[in-house]
Amino acid sequence: MKTSIVSICLLLSASSLFAKEYHVSPTGNDAANGDMATPFRTINRAAQLALPGDTVTVHQGTYREWINPLNGGESDARRILYRAAEGEKVEIKGSELVTGWKREKKNKQVWKLVLPNGFFGNYNPFNDRLYGDWLWSDKIHHTADVYLNDVSLYEAFSLDKVYQPDTLKTIRDPQGCTNVWYAEVDAEHTTIYANFGTADPNKEVTEVSVRPTCFYPTREGLNYLTIRGFHFSQAATQWAAPTAEQVGMVATHWCKGWIIEDNVIKNSRSNGITLGKERSSGHNLECNDKRLDGTLHYIEVIFNVLRKGWDKANVGSHIVRNNIISDCEQTGICGSMGGAFSEIYGNHIYNILAKQQFGGAEMAGIKLHGAIDTYIHHNRIHNSGNFGIWMDWMAQGARISSNLLYDNLAEDVFFEVDHGPYIVDNNIMLSSKSFAENTDGGALLHNIITGGIKPMDDQRYTPYHLNHSTQVKGFRTITEGDHRFYNNIFVGGTNKDMKYGMIAFDKSQWPIYAADNIFCNGAKPMTDKEQGWTEDAVNPNLRLEEVGEEVYLVSDVSLSELAGFKGKKIDAAQLGITKLSGLPFENQDGTPFVSDKDYFGVSRAANPVVGPFESLSGTTRIKVWPLEMK
Repeated sequence: MKTSIVSICLLLSASSLFAKEYHVSPTGNDAANGDMATPFRTINRAAQLALPGDTVTVHQGTYREWINPLNGGESDARRILYRAAEGEKVEIKGSELVTGWKREKKNKQVWKLVLPNGFFGNYNPFNDRLYGDWLWSDKIHHTADVYLNDVSLYEAFSLDKVYQPDTLKTIRDPQGCTNVWYAEVDAEHTTIYANFGTADPNKEVTEVSVRPTCFYPTREGLNYLTIRGFHFSQAATQWAAPTAEQVGMVATHWCKGWIIEDNVIKNSRSNGITLGKERSSGHNLECNDKRLDGTLHYIEVIFNVLRKGWDKANVGSHIVRNNIISDCEQTGICGSMGGAFSEIYGNHIYNILAKQQFGGAEMAGIKLHGAIDTYIHHNRIHNSGNFGIWMDWMAQGARISSNLLYDNLAEDVFFEVDHGPYIVDNNIMLSSKSFAENTDGGALLHNIITGGIKPMDDQRYTPYHLNHSTQVKGFRTITEGDHRFYNNIFVGGTNKDMKYGMIAFDKSQWPIYAADNIFCNGAKPMTDKEQGWTEDAVNPNLRLEEVGEEVYLVSDVSLSELAGFKGKKIDAAQLGITKLSGLPFENQDGTPFVSDKDYFGVSRAANPVVGPFESLSGTTRIKVWPLEMK
């Protein structure tokens, strides 16, 4: 036994001894050795050599390339680490600088640039249509973008609209914007016309996107990569439907165990991070095969990926944490089935679908299909042109916890055609619309919910699964209900078209279980039900103050007054078994669920305070971002 232990230790020591660190610098040379003294010039050169246990350290500068790794790691202990050097800013861009703009005589704010098609290599986003299942627009959009000082212009759909642009009022530009571009592509040249307003593009930083991604392995199954500390931007990413290969600016490829952390991800045409599926199981089937409708196509895709090894041993289990993701026009984070068993936390996601030039059924701060046992917590998501968090199909075992959601145009949280169990707890939901669902078997616990609530029926057959597994147990339409609501704070509003509080569930087909909720300012319990305390005269007027990177929750009512409302500690025994799937409410590791921590990680008392905060002072102002965990 002693000999075996010594042998193992020697092997591990030898393994770490032979691990290499490659260095990359803008002053380097890809023909060099890649050590500190003679670094490589491109990250992709190092990515062709890195093996399990190796580190690729990238030094300050701008790298305009697509990183396409050759190898993955072996295990969590034998990763390949890609990192920005400590304290150094490393930008990885899907764009190229362009100069030589010529001013047009017809309109002095319009400039023209003619580029040879060879400038784009084998991919020209100005000739690539934005395309895919459930993309909605009556115009032809392209994957390209033009950037002036790191701000993308709007795409125009005729040359006339460059000379005489409409004033576009959007989430990103509420006062209006007339900076637009239009392109014409022939056999040899790409001609770009752009209205830069009063700016001279030759005197500013002007860039055009040329690459479909910044970090994406074309090979499947490259597991256990870590990507840390980079600034990714300006990729011409394609629309990523759940029935398609999903390639974002940073994208896994049907693999397991990536860690994507501490990055800044900005200005993607469609998606920031994708944890999605591969192409062979289906690629935009709704658009390309009218034999079946979209629901049946996706059901076929589910069985295709199961045959390709969709299970916890092979796919998912990613960690996405502490990233800043903004200005992506489809999602900040998305993934179809490849995000199962993952953990997504500490991310700041904002300005998604902010330009609002096209729409679709796949747009949100976070949009996941098949988020089985996925844990999404302690994220800040705001200013989305659609949903904040959208859990679509197969979110069995998912937990949405302690997120700060506000100023989203659609609901902060939407669960679509999911069969439980799933848990939504400790969230602060402050948009005008808070929660939508056409599901069964959910539990909402200790949330603040100030917006409208919208339950829906749905007659699509969707799968439910064996416990903590991707394996399909059965298919069923949604019988709306079988939900649990405990210890929430509901605040009413003024929109007469919305329902505030539990009254939204009056017509649920299956029972709703609720107790110890507070209903303020006109929010109501279900009709003729006692589901907590009704405080119609109390209007806390909850709102946020943003001070730099800090966010404070402000109330007209002393928050300490809420401490007088005590509920019961919630655990798996009280939540019971879901009616359809027949499963208990458990943590991702299979242990029984207990609601024992609040929004800040403070331990809950035996009779906890209603709402997300267990410990409240007499103040009317409480810091809710960045989180200071207890």
